[in-house]
Amino acid sequence: MNIRILKSLFTSFSSPTTIIPTPNLHYFCTNTTAVKRISQFEYPLQFQQKSPQRNLIAVSSLLTKYGFPALELPDFLERNRRLLNLDPAKIEKSLKVLLSLKPSQEFLVSMISSCPRVLEYDAIKKWEGGIQGLEEGSKFNLSSLAIRNILEVSVKFELDYDCVLGSLKCLKDLGITNITLNKVLETCPMVTTMSAIKIHDSFEFVINAFGIGRVEFDSILRVYPGIFAFGFQSKVRQLLDEFKVLGFNMEMVKKQVLKDPRILALEVGELSRCLELLKSLKCREIIKKDIFREGFFKAGYEVKLRVDCLRNHGLTLRDAYSVLWKEPRVILYHIEDVERKIQFLVNVMKVDIHCLIEVPEYLGVNFEKHILPRFKVIDYLRSIGGLGDEVGLRELIKPSRLKFYNLYVKPYPECEAIYGRFARNDEVRSRHPVGMWKLFKPQNNLKSKEDIMNIKSYMDSLA
Repeated sequence: MNIRILKSLFTSFSSPTTIIPTPNLHYFCTNTTAVKRISQFEYPLQFQQKSPQRNLIAVSSLLTKYGFPALELPDFLERNRRLLNLDPAKIEKSLKVLLSLKPSQEFLVSMISSCPRVLEYDAIKKWEGGIQGLEEGSKFNLSSLAIRNILEVSVKFELDYDCVLGSLKCLKDLGITNITLNKVLETCPMVTTMSAIKIHDSFEFVINAFGIGRVEFDSILRVYPGIFAFGFQSKVRQLLDEFKVLGFNMEMVKKQVLKDPRILALEVGELSRCLELLKSLKCREIIKKDIFREGFFKAGYEVKLRVDCLRNHGLTLRDAYSVLWKEPRVILYHIEDVERKIQFLVNVMKVDIHCLIEVPEYLGVNFEKHILPRFKVIDYLRSIGGLGDEVGLRELIKPSRLKFYNLYVKPYPECEAIYGRFARNDEVRSRHPVGMWKLFKPQNNLKSKEDIMNIKSYMDSLA
């Protein structure tokens, strides 16, 4: 049977509904003609021996009544034909188990869409009692995403229920907060595959390596759940050795890690390359002073964050380092400002990200005062046909304020209000407050009688 044909039928007599705890099978379709049309479709031979034709209607009806979008159902069943071989009664039991874990229609639909195997009752029945020990008698409230990740990992790797529950209880016994537990399960769900011994070993390693307590561990884990990732301990040992070679003592490293735990995500050798870049910079001393105002460690890590930002938008590692070396002022801007400039460049200005390799100055100037006013002027002139030649990123950013004003603003009076920097009606402020000139006027000394006589004799000699 071609399930895609159902699309037209579902759009005609079905619509998404709210969750009904005990669904009524007659709700799916009261149009007997439409049901008859479905039953008359040719059914695939490989399914005829295992499942009757009416199973398609029953499964479709059941999923729709529990809130699954009717328009998405045909494609979903096309991708997961094995569901048609399941007993609808057991599918309904699976749906009730899922709702007992999180009574939310949004959770139910996302869970079924991401992991259809949860509809197999044999794979999900072990969770019928809920997540005992975490939900009952405690303040822990797992998010929908956390529960979904737990179930996905459990079903995918066919984990034993008691092993998963033991891992979750171990995390709870570490004293971490509800927010941190959800963060770990949402971003690093593979922790449920670890034994309680390995989880506790990772905890002890971080505590001893940095000399911190449970509260500090919770704050680090909340920002960087990768503590429980495979190979974390080996990588951190190499990182600490690298920091020591670079001249950073353990107290400084601890301070920086507590301030930003994402430092633990550094790759071995990455900080060294960033510091080499900083030492080779050729820029004004005032810029270097601002870059290193919080120390070499912080400066190197800031370089790493901006390199990652540029790489995430499509630049290679070599090009990202090149942009920062040519325009060190990028390091002085917050990472949010850099992201904002790149988004504006790509989405609004429609300029390729690789243009930053030739014009890195774009990331080193102020967005509100430099980039936005100039772009508005050029965009306006382009709309009225006032540009003879196309203005690229270089022509937009590199000219000085006065040169840009004389080229694109001064010939068009209406652009002065858009540009705003050199409007004719703006009052030019004096460099000094009123009356300051008096402080720079030479002081008059009183003339004595002897000075007067000398002046007279000098004047007589000239006559």
